[in-house]
Amino acid sequence: MTRRLRLLALALAAVSLHLPAADFEWKSQLSGWFSLNDLQPSTPRLGLRWQPSLSLGHSLGAGWNLDAEMAVAASAALDAPSWRSADAEATLDPYRLWLRLSSRQFEARLGLQKINFGSAALFRPLMWFDALDPRDPLQLSEGVYGLLLRYYFKNNANAWLWGLYGNHDPKGWETSPTARHVPEFGGRLQLPFLAGEAAATAHFRRSALTGDPAGPAARESRFAFDGKWDLGFGFWLEGAFTHRADPAMIVFAEGTAAHPWQRSLCLGIDYTFALGNGLYLLAEQFFSHGTAAPLAAAARGMSLSALQARYPLGLLDSLSAVLYFDWPGKQAYNFASWQRTTDHWQFHVMVFWNPARPLTAQEQGGRGLFAGRGFQLLAVWNI
Repeated sequence: MTRRLRLLALALAAVSLHLPAADFEWKSQLSGWFSLNDLQPSTPRLGLRWQPSLSLGHSLGAGWNLDAEMAVAASAALDAPSWRSADAEATLDPYRLWLRLSSRQFEARLGLQKINFGSAALFRPLMWFDALDPRDPLQLSEGVYGLLLRYYFKNNANAWLWGLYGNHDPKGWETSPTARHVPEFGGRLQLPFLAGEAAATAHFRRSALTGDPAGPAARESRFAFDGKWDLGFGFWLEGAFTHRADPAMIVFAEGTAAHPWQRSLCLGIDYTFALGNGLYLLAEQFFSHGTAAPLAAAARGMSLSALQARYPLGLLDSLSAVLYFDWPGKQAYNFASWQRTTDHWQFHVMVFWNPARPLTAQEQGGRGLFAGRGFQLLAVWNI
């Protein structure tokens, strides 16, 4: 356990000891899975994951509350390359560990937490601090260490400020680590706009030049906008611009030109059709390019389309599917699942037919949940 984690755990323990009238809630999730794909060598995988969490809260009076959450993730997995020798691994990691002071219009949250925002659902230019995969039934994502401040205005507007520290590994769309011992900071302002809401977001960090967090670093600035509106159907847009002070950090296409700016844009719509029990469809189009200037033309880049469908078969069962298409690569990524949900159990049968090359930032981060062609069986027990 790192020194930072020990200090946070001690702080939360001290708070809980001084709150004799605190409300405690214990929850636990146990999941097990079996997966198989056609990658070479073919690797059947058997896994077990346990995530216990403890929440506590206490009213301080005058509309103020103090609460905390502590959660760990314990997992074990067994791989058998080519069905021969088995490789086993086990991990125990903190998942959430934060303390929050809040009122009706303000909150301050300190510790290991999830910070995410934006309007897009599948392709998220604003996926800056998490790696949520929309196809993952468990919706797992590592948190970040930091302080988050949020203020909620009475007209439904809200303002965010955050400072992060000690998160060296790449997060979200990042391709390089964050410099060691250098804080990150940013903010977001979200306002009602027409029949929906719109927001502007910025974030600043020092990005490691050589892949070593302790090595030389360059300034990185991100600016983004997003909005979502109800037009009889849902419509949203989300765009981001990233600038690195060292142009050599982004090499576009085959490495023939350096591009200090990276821009991304996502457009999406969704609608529930009155067919049977209700057919929900969502479509998004995503573009990403490296350029010499924020609005400069780009010869090549990433162009992805997605279609998501969900259909409830009844109170307990539902079907869903996600299709991605990579236009420059002329490749399709296919995923379909059946889900049954009861009071404490969830069962999932998932099939996928994808190229071996990861497509999304979530998979590029190393999880690779659905690479190649195969299936996964998943059972989840919520206590």
